[in-house]
Amino acid sequence: MGMVGRRFSLLLLVVVATLQLSFAAVYKVGDSAGWTTIGNVDYKKWASTKTFHVGDIILFQYNAQFHNVMHVTHAAYQACNATNPLATFTTGNDSYTVSTHGHHYFLCGVQGHCQAGQKVDINVAGESSLLAPTPQATPSPVSSATSSTPPTAIPSPSPSDSPPSNALMGLLCKLGFAMSVFVVFVSTYA
Repeated sequence: MGMVGRRFSLLLLVVVATLQLSFAAVYKVGDSAGWTTIGNVDYKKWASTKTFHVGDIILFQYNAQFHNVMHVTHAAYQACNATNPLATFTTGNDSYTVSTHGHHYFLCGVQGHCQAGQKVDINVAGESSLLAPTPQATPSPVSSATSSTPPTAIPSPSPSDSPPSNALMGLLCKLGFAMSVFVVFVSTYA
């Protein structure tokens, strides 16, 4: 492969990586109710209305005096067993960055809370299209958790943003940028 081919491959890799990373969304579990046992939040229904992708941020906001968040296995999720979590979050403003496809199970480890419905299954399906935008969720600040691998924080849009139009505008801006870089590259090395 010649110098132009290598440069083109590198440019294409950078553009694709930029587009994929740019679609991370922030989802506040339970929306305005947050992570709680009050108000009869149906977390199964909440999760079923979302399309989660690798890179998305799952935000748990709750009163740390009464709740926590535990990332658990499927068996622990099914049994509401909080004795051996994969990670424990306790600040009341915790985030989890989705890094793999598949199911990510969370529950509240406080006695009786999981049994009362305070558990959620975040199911991340395989990616079918790089350009399929992720809808934005309620923005909030992101904090660290007590885990062996700290979550990665990304900036959230301000509350005045309109999520669907921001996702579309972001996509159009990134595609415009990618096309501009491509045109400059082609005109320089053609």
